[in-house]
Amino acid sequence: MNKYIIYISFFAVLIISGGCAETVKSPKIIDQIPVVFPDYTGVTIPVSIAPLNFRVEDEYTKIDARIKGMGQDEIHVQGDRYISIPDVQWKKLLAENINGHIRIVVSIKRTEEWYQYQPFTIYISEYPIDYGLVYRLIAPGYETYGKMGIYQRELSGFEQTALLENTLVPAGCMNCHSFCLNDPGQMSLHLRGKYGGTVIMKDDQMDLYDTKTDQTITAGVYPFWHPSGKYIAYSVNQTQQAFHEVRDERIEVFDMQSDIVVYNTETNEMFSCPQLKSKEAFETYPSFSPDGRTLYFCTAEAKNLPDEYDQLRYSLCSISFNPETATFGNHVDTLVSAKAWDKSVSLPRPSPDGKYLMYTMAEYGNFLIWHREADLWLMDLRTGETREITEANSDDADSYHSWSNNSHWFVFGSRRLDGLYTRPYIASVDDEGKVSKPFLLPQHDPEYYDLSLYSFNVPEFVSGPVKMNAREVEKKALSGERKQIKYRGGGESEILPESGIYGSLW
Repeated sequence: MNKYIIYISFFAVLIISGGCAETVKSPKIIDQIPVVFPDYTGVTIPVSIAPLNFRVEDEYTKIDARIKGMGQDEIHVQGDRYISIPDVQWKKLLAENINGHIRIVVSIKRTEEWYQYQPFTIYISEYPIDYGLVYRLIAPGYETYGKMGIYQRELSGFEQTALLENTLVPAGCMNCHSFCLNDPGQMSLHLRGKYGGTVIMKDDQMDLYDTKTDQTITAGVYPFWHPSGKYIAYSVNQTQQAFHEVRDERIEVFDMQSDIVVYNTETNEMFSCPQLKSKEAFETYPSFSPDGRTLYFCTAEAKNLPDEYDQLRYSLCSISFNPETATFGNHVDTLVSAKAWDKSVSLPRPSPDGKYLMYTMAEYGNFLIWHREADLWLMDLRTGETREITEANSDDADSYHSWSNNSHWFVFGSRRLDGLYTRPYIASVDDEGKVSKPFLLPQHDPEYYDLSLYSFNVPEFVSGPVKMNAREVEKKALSGERKQIKYRGGGESEILPESGIYGSLW
């Protein structure tokens, strides 16, 4: 009986996905591969990814696809608007062709005639990918907080679930979610506005904190966890925004002041050092190295703002950190000099294996998601050599990025489709540092990206589902009760081994 049930269910999937299959008879050959949306031609994907459903950017009344691996197995799907690949067959075919490829032959029907394109190839990586993504969905507006939320999505399917939406906390903004080594049970999340506070979750236990102290500019934002889980580095930023009058430029976001502090989750203390907390410079975007003994950050010479906003250029730097004594070195190394490159750097993110440091570079500024010229760069930490990731960049803003646990995948936000909405793209990195062509996060219906009015903001990998109790967050936020973080003195430093070989900024 079970075999019959499985057979009937499987047959039903085929009918729903492709409708009544029609034979592609004597098609006219088109001597090119199809223009498909999303563009999945030549991409490299993990074996666990959801089906890459797509449409052809052409006129047709029916679309047909034959998806074949390196063996004899084949998936045959038809549809009226797009190709919807049955999940069970898709996962089986990918598993059979891991570290290999599949080829897709697409045909379209116009009136009564079929036309067949040249096949295109999709490569199946040998490297697994993390469980899912966590991201913020936000409308690309500027003046008020509309509906927004933090959501999670398992990469093997299409279901999206809300972790927290701002309808629970009236007129609030939520942002800056961060995880310790992609661990869903170790999370930091900032709430802004009247009911503001910082949600910190350790070992799945959550509480709400006030991270603003009498010795810091603001509450902590832009977090990054120490690999031990004991510390969280935050920037504290007095941020403003302004609007451009020139064509094709919309908004500029910049810091009037900014410092970097580190929070000790065990002692409930925050601390810093003079090199990270200076009135003569803006320090921001901290991140710890995988061994926990280096803090990367961005720093710029203080300018007269907003008049000199386009002269604000950030260097990529590092400073030693001793996690046993919670102290910093007394020397700052410059990895990428703003003066030497005449560019500005933001968002340094080291790969978990310690080989690479990925960052974003643009003409000026540090809030680069609105900079069309923003591109991703990759530094080899073993040699100090750095290069633009031309394989992944586009003609529009390519910005926020994060790594998978095994350092073989990264996700980033890009406005390449229309210049307005940010969408998540995923690319692979092999053992030699070669980056594959990125692919857009699959959706059940490709039209999703045409109809959605939300940008994907701060995509972060997670190794499992996040178990956040939204009602508990709501209760704590509305109660006004916060755990007050203390500031430990004015900042200590000691002589530690230098954190790099790239020379001093100061």
